[in-house]
Amino acid sequence: MVIVTLQRNKCIGCNYCVEIAPAHFRMSKKDGKSVLLGSSEKKGFHTVKTNDDSAFEECYQAQKACPVKIISTKKK
Repeated sequence: MVIVTLQRNKCIGCNYCVEIAPAHFRMSKKDGKSVLLGSSEKKGFHTVKTNDDSAFEECYQAQKACPVKIISTKKK
């Protein structure tokens, strides 16, 4: 299982995550911040859990590229 978490309120809208992992991230037209597709929000953390192991590599690359370090990618 792959678990991806985004602290959306700290997003600066750089768009790196969307460029690297477009299947998992989009930029909001309302506020210009990143949206983790299919996620649920709890206390400012947007999380998605998937059994698709291919999601790990893309999301991990987005995590490494994020200048404010608000993306977390884990494999369980």
